[in-house]
Amino acid sequence: MFPIGDDNSGRIRTPYVNYALLLFNIFVFVYWQRLGTDIPVTFGYSTVPAEILTGRDLVSESRIIIDPISGARQHLPGLQPGPYPIYLTLLTSMFLHGGIAHIFGNMLYLAVFGDNLENVMGHARYLAFYLLCGLAASSTHVAATAFIGQNPFIPSLGASGAISGVLGGYLLLFPRNRVRIWFILGFWPFPAFICVGLWFVFQVINGLGALGSDEGSGIAYAAHIGGFIAGLLLVRLFTHTDTYEQVLDRIEYFKRRRRTF
Repeated sequence: MFPIGDDNSGRIRTPYVNYALLLFNIFVFVYWQRLGTDIPVTFGYSTVPAEILTGRDLVSESRIIIDPISGARQHLPGLQPGPYPIYLTLLTSMFLHGGIAHIFGNMLYLAVFGDNLENVMGHARYLAFYLLCGLAASSTHVAATAFIGQNPFIPSLGASGAISGVLGGYLLLFPRNRVRIWFILGFWPFPAFICVGLWFVFQVINGLGALGSDEGSGIAYAAHIGGFIAGLLLVRLFTHTDTYEQVLDRIEYFKRRRRTF
């Protein structure tokens, strides 16, 4: 699912925080890529379940991986020294990405869905909501890794857990918003409860399909699921009843005005 836009006709706030999150993620990615040190940094500041479970900053030797089909050799650095305390990687991993496709997909979703939540929550509350959803997502991934028995030394990184929380909040607050997505050779508008709901169903199905592998699927589906549920649970805490109702009333007012012009 590739969303390209949604209904922002009721915008009453400029989404400065969402813009800042987009720019900061892109800056971190480009900066480390430019230095040519993205892999060691990734391994040092990503969330490694074994480190979180033991509370220890683990360091391991690098190794050479040989592709059994092509014979290509790839140097893979071991676990690198991380921040102190090591639990900070639950936060730092949110701003690291493994490649252009990874960061492009995450930033696309954040750009489409994040501004609506900031419009309702306000700047400070939206930032707190985003970070808490990301922490919940990383913690869910760690817990799921331990519970399922998958390899706890594989680093996880990316903003997708926090953005999954944004999707959860979006689904609850804007279930009927029209979201334009690429689908079957064209762009089509779908209600949010359909496209976001299907996205979550796919995360659950794919996550269950990865249960039988010690290495997992390469995608932290548990983090996506945990972040999404956190978004559903937290969104009303960050939209106080009076503020929430007042903002929605103003959104409806601006929508009515737009229809009259």
